[in-house]
Amino acid sequence: MAVLKLDRLTKIYDWAHPPAADSVTLDIGHGEFMVLLGPSGCGKTTTLRMIAGLESISSGTLAIDGRVVNHVPAKDRDIAMVFQSYALYPHMNVRENLAFGLKRRSVPREEIARRVTTVADTLGLSALLDRKPHALSGGQRQRVALGRAIVRDPKVFLFDEPLSNLDAALRVSTRGEIAKLHRRLGATMVYVTHDQVEAMTMGSRICIMSNGKVVQVGPPLEVYRKPANTFVASFLGNPPMNLLPAVVSDDAGGRSVRIGDTLLSLPAQRMPPQRSGTALIFGIRPEHVTTDRRGAAAGIEGEVVQIEPLGAETIVFARLPGVEREFIARMGPDVAVAIGARARFQLDLGVAHVFDESGSALVPPI
Repeated sequence: MAVLKLDRLTKIYDWAHPPAADSVTLDIGHGEFMVLLGPSGCGKTTTLRMIAGLESISSGTLAIDGRVVNHVPAKDRDIAMVFQSYALYPHMNVRENLAFGLKRRSVPREEIARRVTTVADTLGLSALLDRKPHALSGGQRQRVALGRAIVRDPKVFLFDEPLSNLDAALRVSTRGEIAKLHRRLGATMVYVTHDQVEAMTMGSRICIMSNGKVVQVGPPLEVYRKPANTFVASFLGNPPMNLLPAVVSDDAGGRSVRIGDTLLSLPAQRMPPQRSGTALIFGIRPEHVTTDRRGAAAGIEGEVVQIEPLGAETIVFARLPGVEREFIARMGPDVAVAIGARARFQLDLGVAHVFDESGSALVPPI
């Protein structure tokens, strides 16, 4: 296991353009599973490749167990990387693919055999050791790629979107295998993905990146429940959080927020301190919305424009008066609404989010 410390790590490919990775600062502890999450072009893979030694560092420092390794070659960093492509040698069988890296390092033959046997048992590859890659399924090839990294027993494992080439069912099963592997090995792992489900289910912590910068770091549920800004709020969650333009309003009934043609009285601890007339962004996650047949006050009316029945749940899209963006509700499987009908949606305002016009969170969520 190892401790990684990234201190203002920066990568610039072209001085005429913004950095691909911009002052990335991150501490990754012994045995931690850190997920770098973000859209394409956010800098997550560039950061991973700098850790691996596959990209030079423009500025900042990278330390492994307290040793700065900025100029240490990749082969001397004791790091194993699993790529998006399997990168198996087609002329070698599984046993030879697993053993290749150890042979290059002049590991004794008996030790190589022991490690290969152990890893093959761990990953369910024992019956496949004499097969070549063309005779393996996609999931089996990915397990061989994982095994080739594990057999080296490195300080740090790096994963660059290793599941993106697999179909949906294999992604789920392989995701579980990697999570079990982490628990079994207790190794330090850094995992890059754009898939929020992988991030939420596998990571000890998530580092969300955008435009080369770190936006927020924390345990998955904490980041989900307490997004630092509207980017995190909208990126993490499917369907994404409803983010609606709002205005602070003071009237005889007290302080509230106006969303389109609707006034909502937030709980006192959720109400922003800004003066009346201040523009805000009101956020509520789709799972905190229900249909209300009793006409409750803490609700908002809209016209249903789309319904997506998914079996265990139903996603409802609505158009609210005076609001351009569609409103999304995640409900149970038996929701009695129809396209074109008006429905009243009740909001759990105790878990509402309030952001300023720039997108930064104003009221810390509970």
